[in-house]
Amino acid sequence: MPARPRVLYVTDLAYQARGRRYCDEDILLSSRLREDFALALCHPLDATALMDAYDAVVVRNSGPVLHYQEQYDAFRARALARGTRVYNPLTGRGDMAGKQYLLDLTAAGYPVIPTVDRTEDLGALPPSEQYVVKPKAGADSIGLAVVPGDRLAAQTQGDVLIQPHVDFRHEVSFYFVDDAFQYALYAPDPERRWVLEPYRPTDEDLAFARRFIDWNTLAHGIQRVDACRTREGDLLLVELEDLNPYLSLDRVGTAAQDAFVRAMTASLHRFLDAPAAP
Repeated sequence: MPARPRVLYVTDLAYQARGRRYCDEDILLSSRLREDFALALCHPLDATALMDAYDAVVVRNSGPVLHYQEQYDAFRARALARGTRVYNPLTGRGDMAGKQYLLDLTAAGYPVIPTVDRTEDLGALPPSEQYVVKPKAGADSIGLAVVPGDRLAAQTQGDVLIQPHVDFRHEVSFYFVDDAFQYALYAPDPERRWVLEPYRPTDEDLAFARRFIDWNTLAHGIQRVDACRTREGDLLLVELEDLNPYLSLDRVGTAAQDAFVRAMTASLHRFLDAPAAP
């Protein structure tokens, strides 16, 4: 019997997130992936030192990298220099590369919450009594503030993004493995964004989500497309999470969990079998 591929599974089991238990998700996934892979768990701060002994590194619920930016940058640099297979691949154009994509997608006319990064460009945004200001390097709502328009200038110092405050019906997330849709969840109550329920997307909803999966051009990996539905019924992109998206697997049934694990397992095998990046 051939040896199972060696996978280093990067997670911070002690990371505390509001309303979610990241560790439970990684315990579930890693226990199931062991059926196909020789798998070891490690903290993100240990990944650089350990990764050379493995065939691939899977980055999962490792927490916001801004908490350990220097170490994450060193991990990326070493992985790229040595051609280490990292899943998700380090070529993502979404959150993996920062929030610049929100500006790029706005400029390209995609259905995204309109975004600028200079007060001089506020005229490009729809009129709004309040604005959302957040760091370009932010994650997990860290540093996010809702600011009245007359106080905006005082709150936009540094490297930030500015968006109109959207009055929306609910938020909805679409979960993909490679380019295959897996399931969707939504938060019926905007004030309780992590109290999620299964959502049955329409064909139009999936077409919306797939536009961003196609734009990101990741051949392998797990992605989450977060959107809000406006009062008029339109969907607007909030975030394209392609680094370490939390999957809320505790909010789907056993059948959906099993299907996701099968999809992720098959994706990892394809990833390991694919030619190495130059």
